[in-house]
Amino acid sequence: MSSSKEKKPRISKGSLKKALKLYKYIKPYRGQFTVGLIFLFLSSAANLAFPKLLGDLVNEANMEAITRDINRIALILLGVLVLQSIFSYFRVILFVNVTEKSLASLRQGVYQHLIRLPMWFFAEKRVGELNSRISADISLLQETFTTTLAEFIRQIIIIAGGITLLAITSVKLTLFMLAILPPVVLLAVFFGRYIRKYSKKVQGEVAESNTIVEETLQGIQNVKAFTNEFLEIGRYREKTDEVAATAIKGGKYRAAFSSFIILGLFGAIVAVIWMGTTLIATGELNTGQLFSFVLYSGFIGGSIGGMADVYARIQKTIGATEELLEILEEEIEPINDHTAERSDLRGSIAFEGVTFSYPSRKDITVLNHLSFEVQPGEQVALVGPSGAGKSTIVSLLYQFYHPQEGKILFDGRPADHYDLTDLRAHMALVPQDVFLFGGSIRENIAYGDPSAHEDQVIEAAKKANAWDFIQKFPEGLDTLVGERGVQLSGGQRQRIAIARALLHDPRILILDEATSALDSESEQLVQQALDTLMEGRTSIVIAHRLSTVRKADKILVIENGHIRETGTHEQLMQNHEGLYRALSEMQFAN
Repeated sequence: MSSSKEKKPRISKGSLKKALKLYKYIKPYRGQFTVGLIFLFLSSAANLAFPKLLGDLVNEANMEAITRDINRIALILLGVLVLQSIFSYFRVILFVNVTEKSLASLRQGVYQHLIRLPMWFFAEKRVGELNSRISADISLLQETFTTTLAEFIRQIIIIAGGITLLAITSVKLTLFMLAILPPVVLLAVFFGRYIRKYSKKVQGEVAESNTIVEETLQGIQNVKAFTNEFLEIGRYREKTDEVAATAIKGGKYRAAFSSFIILGLFGAIVAVIWMGTTLIATGELNTGQLFSFVLYSGFIGGSIGGMADVYARIQKTIGATEELLEILEEEIEPINDHTAERSDLRGSIAFEGVTFSYPSRKDITVLNHLSFEVQPGEQVALVGPSGAGKSTIVSLLYQFYHPQEGKILFDGRPADHYDLTDLRAHMALVPQDVFLFGGSIRENIAYGDPSAHEDQVIEAAKKANAWDFIQKFPEGLDTLVGERGVQLSGGQRQRIAIARALLHDPRILILDEATSALDSESEQLVQQALDTLMEGRTSIVIAHRLSTVRKADKILVIENGHIRETGTHEQLMQNHEGLYRALSEMQFAN
């Protein structure tokens, strides 16, 4: 477990200014939001009228029978309650409407921005972290706009309005109440937060003890093989003893807290009532006013106590807002909707003196003044040891990253002269580890061209040697492939990926170890499909198994970011001192 403490966001002028940038998502609904605030104010005002009217009702009991007006005051009280419920209903409805519409726009805006960010951004961020930004952080905003903000405003109105009404009733008693009740409430709040910290600590230690159980049961074979049963028993005993010690300490604080609440809060209320009865005895206050005063004191005390929790929630929201804005401030790629016709591209490629280091590892040069050419329709294989820079060349072709030095040319023109979406639309990648979306086979093949008809999808499946196994499924093209395609075998996934690439109809095809993880039968079927796919297209083939690239028009042998050798299989095998021949002989010997 990490011992680093989570950094707490602070509410400052700068953080509030950042948070206000999200106002543009609320702006279209500001009319409804304003009406909601008016209803909130009216609801809070009705809430403040309640103790005053109850005090008047108590006073009526002490009046002469002729002057009593109990029924009229009771009806007014009922009317206030009805109005308060109506105001609260419309306030909640309006706030929910504004919140849900605003957050839908925000979710869409964040996702649209996120998916258009460059690859280096995703290389430096975890998927779980980004998913948390778009789900958990926005859910925090949802809670804030729907309830926390309303609660914050309501409590301010109650505290300010309550103290004003108390001062009108009795300045002397108000000053007495403010001297004792708020400090006691604030002490109770901070004491309570301290106890909650202990509760969280106990939960964390229980989780650690559960991890020990989970790990030992999962690795029980190793535990027994190394005769470490008593070691694990000792670890678990030590951790559970820590849990008990922390819980006992927390229990002592909770006991002290209970005593404090009884003595402090109830003592404060008793003191206010004592002072009030003293004022009644001197004729400065009547019974109804004291009754109202005690109720207002309870309202104010509750609001002061609740403010700490509301402030903490707003603090969390400010932190979530800052993290969302960090994503929205990242510069996106210049991509567009590619519904327009593709431009003409013959498919020639040239690297001219390309030097490249990844943004996260600037001290390591992956490609060093790399230069080579690929003619239209030519099949070029990239071979060499792991880490030589082969996959990096693919990333640069796709413009996922840009070289620090040198140029990449397509049909003799620098890559940055092309529309990025159009350039990528001319390429297709068939990787070793195929990613399929969790929908149907039809949806995964049609991902290559979402506008394709069923006949085109079937034709692509046939050319990819996939149609035979697809037909054997009861649902055919509508068969669900499961998450990442787990319902299909490796060879089947590979052929679906080839069908997808065929439907995309690229000018430049990139194959990244497309057959290396397959059995012999699947490899043969996939290789036939790849041969069909490569016909008439510029093909870049990354291979570790050199037997798959013997027919390539040109083989580039790469080591440490340099091209060591270039030629056909036959030419490279004639070089007895060459790296390609050494790699080839090593593989065939194995």
